[in-house]
Amino acid sequence: MKNRLFIYLFMFASLTALFIYVNSKNILDSYEVDIKKFEEREIAYKDSINNLIDENLDLLYFKLENNDDALSYFENDGIDTDAIVPFIKDEIYKLNTVKGEHPLIPYEAVEGKMIINKIRLLNHKWIIADFSDGTFWGELFITYEITKEKQLNFKVAESFLYPPQSY
Repeated sequence: MKNRLFIYLFMFASLTALFIYVNSKNILDSYEVDIKKFEEREIAYKDSINNLIDENLDLLYFKLENNDDALSYFENDGIDTDAIVPFIKDEIYKLNTVKGEHPLIPYEAVEGKMIINKIRLLNHKWIIADFSDGTFWGELFITYEITKEKQLNFKVAESFLYPPQSY
């Protein structure tokens, strides 16, 4: 009877050990699959981050704040480069409050008034701007200069009004 009890205990212990081994192997295999997925995701995320960094650098390329040659142009004239960008933008946005038609936008508004929405200073001479009246919108290419008397003069070099879209 003792022999049978030992045989049953041995078989039970063997089956338990086999079950633990198989279960552990399945868990390890699933962990390896998960680790591979996470490594692939990490590579994809790193690629996405690198692409976004490249895109960000491209967007910063034509921007006055990142153009050392254009900034040195202002520095040579004794103009504070930290204050010049907000000053120019503020001067253009102030023109939105002028009564009547906007002095820089060569198109009449259909509804309301044409106003400049967005401005990008490209360098020490050029600006691009987006304008709209709520129905129609367009873009401007503006040249500017700061005179010796520290006056800011704008001149619209090109303008474009997008055709209305029908939905």
